[in-house]
Amino acid sequence: MKKPVGFDRYLALAERFLARGRVPALLFAVARKSSRLKLVKSDLRLLQELALAAVRGQYRQVNPKALLAVVAALLYFLSPVDLIPDWLPGVGLLDDLAVLAWVVRHWQSELDAFKVWRDGQSAETRQSLALLPAPEASRRC
Repeated sequence: MKKPVGFDRYLALAERFLARGRVPALLFAVARKSSRLKLVKSDLRLLQELALAAVRGQYRQVNPKALLAVVAALLYFLSPVDLIPDWLPGVGLLDDLAVLAWVVRHWQSELDAFKVWRDGQSAETRQSLALLPAPEASRRC
């Protein structure tokens, strides 16, 4: 499967988000938008948990390129104007779903390793990953 068209632009944006500590705000916005999509909710949740655990320093085994791809995919998902604008009824989210599917498939081994790590953590840690940071916390993280 080839990299989605226009995804490189989001990789560059993801680098800036990671460098500036803006990932928590991104995760909060993605959670708000993803509440409308039941089909990919578990994949989105997994990507959000991985990003959150990595940004908090709880999960350090993640490949930096995988983390960059995950954040870029979340940014792409959040962007209303991408390859197919989200406001087009019936088809607007198709490209978003394709990008998410590509990242999940391409980085499956990283995601599987994260799931093993996550499932081996205490109930408190797992619960903290399920709770997204408040948007104002993004300035402190």
